[in-house]
Amino acid sequence: MSKNVLIVAAHPDDEVLGCGGVAARHAKQGDSVDVLIVSEGVTSRGDGGGAVAALADAARKAAIVLGTRLPRFGGLPDNRLDTIALLDVVKIVEAIGEEIRPDVVYTHHAGDLNIDHQIVARAVATAFRPISNATAKAIYSFETLSSSEWALPSAGTHFQPCRFEDISDVLDLKVAALECYASEMRDFPHPRSIDAVTALARIRGATAGLAAAEAFCVLREVIT
Repeated sequence: MSKNVLIVAAHPDDEVLGCGGVAARHAKQGDSVDVLIVSEGVTSRGDGGGAVAALADAARKAAIVLGTRLPRFGGLPDNRLDTIALLDVVKIVEAIGEEIRPDVVYTHHAGDLNIDHQIVARAVATAFRPISNATAKAIYSFETLSSSEWALPSAGTHFQPCRFEDISDVLDLKVAALECYASEMRDFPHPRSIDAVTALARIRGATAGLAAAEAFCVLREVIT
């Protein structure tokens, strides 16, 4: 039976960095995959509306590569979600959730260095709290290179995955989707580089006896 899948990301490119391979797998299996990108992802660098539009266009191109539905955009300010009431972020997530009724949700790790990632994770946990009519039976958090591994050691919230999903046959699609984000990618050894993303996929795969994988923390799984 096909599933409704929702990926909730803070910025354009997070959805691919975190679970682009799994998104492609779901799409290939016939699942409906929606993407919500909460923040516009660029104005904190001093860029204007043209850059916002270009980044949104990159997100649409990446979605086509992965086979997901075209992304929805919350349009909130980049790296300033801590200046917005959490309730307002939750309402954006809830509206999409009520529309698509997801069975599975993927989002950020709450311990990431990036403040927007932290707040999106909290908003997802709130929007998909386990009330009696909730459809989301599984919620997983992904790692985002250049944020998850940069979390402060003293915080005690490092990303420690316990779920590994095989992306051996779709790693090329993840790479192609990241190539749509040319303005966001960097040269190795920056962690947000094609080489680093590929290396992480190989390491996560080797951890689980696979050629390539994406790793997740299980926030909730309900078995009925």
